[in-house]
Amino acid sequence: MAEIRAIVSDFGGVLTTPLLAAFAAFQDDSGISPENLGKAMRVGLEEGEEIPLFRLERGEISEDEFVAGLEDGLEAILGHRPHLQHFRQKFWEALHPNEPMVELMRELKASGLKMAMLTNNVREWEPLWRSMLPVDEIFEEIVDSAFVGCRKPEARIYELTLERIGMPAGQCLFIDDLRPNVEGAEAAGMQAVHFRDNEQAIAEIRSALG
Repeated sequence: MAEIRAIVSDFGGVLTTPLLAAFAAFQDDSGISPENLGKAMRVGLEEGEEIPLFRLERGEISEDEFVAGLEDGLEAILGHRPHLQHFRQKFWEALHPNEPMVELMRELKASGLKMAMLTNNVREWEPLWRSMLPVDEIFEEIVDSAFVGCRKPEARIYELTLERIGMPAGQCLFIDDLRPNVEGAEAAGMQAVHFRDNEQAIAEIRSALG
């Protein structure tokens, strides 16, 4: 294994509390189950077509367009049209900084490692996540799917991240809570840690750094 000289971290679910908790908060408020949300995203799609969430994360559609499409899908399933304009508020109210991981990122930056963030996100949400954490203080490069037109685990977004940090893939340690994203990073040649909880991930990160 090559010596690690750069860290590439995900945002949601790694540097924040779990995303599932945020979706659960929305479910509690709206009464709409994750199963129905998932079905609504697929209403009207041909077999093999990608869900609108992926287009949202690439910045190909706006948040308002995404929410309107989700309302259409839920209306077809539920028989009435729910109003989801409060989705953003409920989702972000339930997300909080994951302090142990944030402190580790600070420590790694102070040790001289190059620091980058690679996030699948929503263009309109940028002010919210930037205000939650000191991202610009910790990370020299931020690659946000909504602004670069590609998303994890697509190969191009890993290539773009490596271009921006100027490091060989093998010298980069990637951290993400979703297995497909970790596999995408490994396919790009990066070393990787699949975040499952703080204790496990911090131990694996420290082990990878020697």
